Amino acid sequence: MIRVESISKHFGGLKAVNDASIQIESGAITGLIGPNGAGKTTLFNIIAGVYQPTSGKVFLDDEDITGLKPHQLFGKGLLRTFQIAHEFSRLTVLENLMMVPGGQMGESITNTWFKRKEMMEQEKKIAQKAREVIDFLNLTHVIDELAGNLSGGQKKLLELGRTMMVEAKVVLLDEVGAGVNRTLLYEIGDAILRLNRERGYTFCMIEHDMGFISRLCDPVIVMAEGAVLAQGTAEEVRSDEQVIEAYLGRGLKNKKDATSGEDRESSASSEVVSTREGNNEEAIS
Repeated sequence: MIRVESISKHFGGLKAVNDASIQIESGAITGLIGPNGAGKTTLFNIIAGVYQPTSGKVFLDDEDITGLKPHQLFGKGLLRTFQIAHEFSRLTVLENLMMVPGGQMGESITNTWFKRKEMMEQEKKIAQKAREVIDFLNLTHVIDELAGNLSGGQKKLLELGRTMMVEAKVVLLDEVGAGVNRTLLYEIGDAILRLNRERGYTFCMIEHDMGFISRLCDPVIVMAEGAVLAQGTAEEVRSDEQVIEAYLGRGLKNKKDATSGEDRESSASSEVVSTREGNNEEAIS
């Protein structure tokens, strides 16, 4: 689905991404994790067309999309959500979703004069689809609420709903769990799983919460210092010595190396879980 080949992005002398290559397979939910400054968000922004790479290529279904703008990628079915939700705060939940489809007849003033019947019929269909999305996401109770009044988790669900208003091929989720309480986070996870299993959505997500990643993602890609460090299942990357070192630092790892092999692995894996779940902002960004 998405193929990233030898992507690098330099900001002056800083190599934010350094010769990184990844694949996001069709029908998968891929996790992208790593310590602060690993280059995850920069790589996301390159795929989404926000940044132009210094070198390398990005492909969508074997089509070179390197350098295309976000609105062009939107038309090709590559969408993204944001760590901080970008809702239209003074529009209702229903109106926020109805804004998404492009090329609506109501965008032309002449259509409001000469094709009003067709325009109203199209708007009715869009509103019906928006209601179906709202029902899917269990947001019916806030359908007429101003989006600015929603909780953080509800705003994240609304962002997810936007991707359902068009024919999305692949969705990039940027820290969908940030600022979300555990109950709503579980609902968001359920919605992502249903979209993946029932509608064939392909996802790639940056996320802090390793429990959330473990529940949803296979494979998990680990980045460090702008490069891909490891890839595998959530359990495999948790126990990978390079990943443990990237998160915990050499000093702590060397201390653990002094213990027996079995105790060392158990202690290090436990420390990774504890660090990620107890202090996510320092462990994963």
